[in-house]
Amino acid sequence: MSTHTVTSCAPINTNMSAVPDGKKLVRSPSGLRMVPENGAFNSPFSLDEPQWVPDKECPKCMQCDTKFDFITRKHHCRRCGRCFCDKCCSQKVSLPRMCFVDPVRQCAECSLISQKEVEFYDKQLKVLTAGGTFGVKVGSSEKSETMVCRLSNNHRYLFLDGDSHFEVELSRISSMQVLTEGSTPGGGSLRANGMVLQYKPPGSQNLQDLYMDTADDKRVSSAWLVAMHKAAKLLYESKDQ
Repeated sequence: MSTHTVTSCAPINTNMSAVPDGKKLVRSPSGLRMVPENGAFNSPFSLDEPQWVPDKECPKCMQCDTKFDFITRKHHCRRCGRCFCDKCCSQKVSLPRMCFVDPVRQCAECSLISQKEVEFYDKQLKVLTAGGTFGVKVGSSEKSETMVCRLSNNHRYLFLDGDSHFEVELSRISSMQVLTEGSTPGGGSLRANGMVLQYKPPGSQNLQDLYMDTADDKRVSSAWLVAMHKAAKLLYESKDQ
């Protein structure tokens, strides 16, 4: 059995999941954005808009070194904030992590990253919110309970429902480890079959362990774990910026 670990930074406090999330439309220099009315309700996957490199500090394209003039105009990448000529910053790509309503101008490097993230929003998030069935153990308990685990619609909580119900706030997860099984390299692909979370329950600074093993429809549960592993990478990036 092999493991893949993603560790996030220190947790931040937000309100409980029962609080409704209002949205508002705001205009920034980069375009229209649909954002939560309360910044504390931002999706944990979201990124802040970058500070644009001041015009006076970029006399030439930061990719091809073409000098700017009346004919060759400068453009700022909406993801990284750097200056480029039109040729090096011509693509308009969706940027859901910054909540833009429409596709926005991005440089070639950022466009590739954003396109991969669009696939996550279009596919993996749907898998996560649909949920998967797991055998769940909490802490040192040996008792396993069959529960459906899904990501909340606002992306801030994991809901676990069985005979009981509890929630894990993503911002309070300190580490996540996806367990796999299968053949060694060259002998077949690995399959995700479990996950171990360490998180801090509300009102506590002590870490709690949460163990999840695939149950019932293992294909669906395994796909959920793969999607959660990708989500963890984005969470780490968001906290690290």
